[in-house]
Amino acid sequence: MTVHLMTDPFAPSLVLPPLVSSAAMRAIVDDRARLQRVLDFEAALVRAEAAVGIVPASAVDPIVAACRAERYDLAALGEAIAAAGSLVAPLLNMITGEVAKLDAQAASYLNWGADGQDIIDTALVLELRAAIDALTADLNRAIEAFIALAGRQRRTASMARASLRHALPMPFGLKVAGYAAALGRARERLRRLRKDALVLQFGGTAGTLAALGDQGLNVTERLAALLDLPAPEAPWHSQRDRLTEVACALGTLAGTCGKVGRDLALLTQNEIAEVYDPADVAAHASDAATPKGLTPAAAADMAATAGCLAPALVATILSGMMQEHERSASAGQTEWATFPALLLVTSGALRAAADLAQGIEVDADRMRANVDLTHGLIMAEAIVIALAGKIGPQEARKIVEAATRKAVAEKRSLQNVLGDDARVSAHLSGPTLGRLFDPMSYQGAAQTFIDRLIGSLKSGSKRL
Repeated sequence: MTVHLMTDPFAPSLVLPPLVSSAAMRAIVDDRARLQRVLDFEAALVRAEAAVGIVPASAVDPIVAACRAERYDLAALGEAIAAAGSLVAPLLNMITGEVAKLDAQAASYLNWGADGQDIIDTALVLELRAAIDALTADLNRAIEAFIALAGRQRRTASMARASLRHALPMPFGLKVAGYAAALGRARERLRRLRKDALVLQFGGTAGTLAALGDQGLNVTERLAALLDLPAPEAPWHSQRDRLTEVACALGTLAGTCGKVGRDLALLTQNEIAEVYDPADVAAHASDAATPKGLTPAAAADMAATAGCLAPALVATILSGMMQEHERSASAGQTEWATFPALLLVTSGALRAAADLAQGIEVDADRMRANVDLTHGLIMAEAIVIALAGKIGPQEARKIVEAATRKAVAEKRSLQNVLGDDARVSAHLSGPTLGRLFDPMSYQGAAQTFIDRLIGSLKSGSKRL
């Protein structure tokens, strides 16, 4: 049995991680993958230092040969970490022992001039880079699907709801265009952070690279090139703003997906039934097994659940900003343990949102029936606006409010009540009143907003 003492925030569960994460992200934060990034740092470091004569060239091959994760017993490593109460020392001891099997002298040059925080931070940066790439793939999938849905549904009348109650009619395409745009902003944030925030950490014990003499900057540049990471202006051992910015972007993305999931979950309720999955409906109608893959109902629940988990994880990473002097005692380990959980739940929320975008079907007839549910009461504002131009706002409001009360009391449509009122018919003819009660006649700048939202995504995708 594998012991997940290095990183797995859900250990020893085999059930929970798939519920709130994507398969791609589980592979990225797998213990062996995380160990390999530590080993990638060590292999690149010895190459960079040998290139400038800091360590002998003979040390390169044995250290590089030992930097393969399959050579290590993860269960034993996990037990050593637990016993030590520290992550770095057991890691280095095990790697040093593996190098020593090949060349005892080369083992003495492992991690030369570097600090344990350099290893962990750079490995974490490499992990976040891979994670952002995986998230971007699902973001593209979700955005493209919501753009297509917005185009198909831009003339579909639906209800805008405020405090869960009917507010005004709106085109359903505007709602989903808003989802696409929010996800597009998340993609843009991650794209920027991948470039600006994910930088090499290499500073030695106190962030001065003193152990490398006058070759510190040369080694830094070579190490950064080998790992394909930007070299920052200076080491950042206890300045964690780059990492917290990434954490906040991940939390925001999870929250956005959770909002999408919650909205669509509400729309799939039997009483509302404005969106659905045909396969899911057929399966339940025939008492058959649930179809393979996430149904909209399941995806909506998953997105909302994962979105609820993310904020506390972001808060944990933010709490690590208050580090002592040049290097903290434990904050780095906190980030190392917390980021995988945050990446997992963010990936789960996004995967669910993408599945929703691709899987839901819209019942336009049911949307229209729900728009008409209050027998025209939702158009009261439109009538006040039209009537105010004839008799003034105060009188218009008074007439429409009285008509609304009468329509409710008598269970009649507001249009019929107003049509019977001579004060209204004197200024608004029957055909005019009929047009005012058309839900799509009172959508303001909604169509322009759809164009702007989708346009911003298309222009943004050209920069990616």
